[in-house]
Amino acid sequence: MKVLLINSVCGVGSTGKICVDLAKLIVSQGDECVIAYGRGIAKGYDRTYKITSSLGNKFHFLKSRIFDKHGLGNALETKKFIKFIKEYNPDVIHLHNIHGYYLNYKILFEYLKTYEGKVVWTMHDMWPVTGHCACTLDCTKWQNKCHSCTLKNEYPKTILSRAEKNYFLKKDCFSGVKNMTIVTVSNWLKSEFEKSFLSNYEIKVLNNGIDLNLFCPTESDFRKINNLEDKKVLLAVADRWVERKGYYDFIKLSNLLDDNTKLVMVGLTEEQKNSLPSNILGITRTDNQKQLIEIYTAADLFVNLTYSDNFPTVNLESLACGTPVLTYKTGGSPEMLTGKTGFVVEQKDIEGVAKIIKDYKKTPEIKKECISQAKNYDKNLRFNEYLKLYK
Repeated sequence: MKVLLINSVCGVGSTGKICVDLAKLIVSQGDECVIAYGRGIAKGYDRTYKITSSLGNKFHFLKSRIFDKHGLGNALETKKFIKFIKEYNPDVIHLHNIHGYYLNYKILFEYLKTYEGKVVWTMHDMWPVTGHCACTLDCTKWQNKCHSCTLKNEYPKTILSRAEKNYFLKKDCFSGVKNMTIVTVSNWLKSEFEKSFLSNYEIKVLNNGIDLNLFCPTESDFRKINNLEDKKVLLAVADRWVERKGYYDFIKLSNLLDDNTKLVMVGLTEEQKNSLPSNILGITRTDNQKQLIEIYTAADLFVNLTYSDNFPTVNLESLACGTPVLTYKTGGSPEMLTGKTGFVVEQKDIEGVAKIIKDYKKTPEIKKECISQAKNYDKNLRFNEYLKLYK
């Protein structure tokens, strides 16, 4: 079996790491796999195809930022890529994020409608069914027709808006592929796509997985170094701390914490780090997974005050390190939790979050329950489901 994975990045970010893990599993079963990607440098996997250049990314970015034509640049590069697909002749084409300033989706899907193999498309956000945004927040216009977009400042940010045109173009392009299965990584996202123009396709739920050999309890001197030995330690992690990730809610939460509680936020910019209240320990973004695992292990509770999330990997990583999760009732964020491994509160209920934190105490039994729950999300177990789907 020959598989082609297509994603914006390779080996970096959550989707890039998923693609590399999946590719390695495919090869380990005696099959072939190529990862085609759009930006940056490929990491962790050798057999790759880069669809466009850095200059091509920049032109596409400008086209998107000014004219709201995200996914409609890189025509020549996409045609060249389709020539490569025909030469490689895969049995399965597996799409991940096709947005990200690197690919012309109109040209790609014209080809996919003639393709005789199997197409799998994993949805990591809402972009494929909206006229503009990847994160719909409270907007439901996409269920019928996008228009008068109020989210044009959300990714992919734009000056002019053509949300209605984009909506109908995507609907026309993405409909009618002969043998395509939609995959969502949470039950919540499946329920959203069932309200969209892609609801005529088969939609399956295959959760993300993590490397349990890597993410496991790892003792360190993190508490000692940061003078936290007698503190209740809360942890929050994000790639980028923006409003929809709950950044300002954490600032408000810090005002409700007692002197024996310390909040640690990972993924901040230097500017954000320097403006934090004194009871928040700020750490800039790190690619050092060992350091992150040590902090997960040292924490008493992982707190996720996100307003938009599909099936957050950070929740899984925390559970695997033995630390329970407290999350807003957002998207698929609560789906991996049980009554013994976490807490769920309504969005904006910061006082409710503070009360749970005040009453909570981590015990060896809770730690054991978290580790046991994380075993359900072993990446090999989860990604083997994709192999079954391919075949």
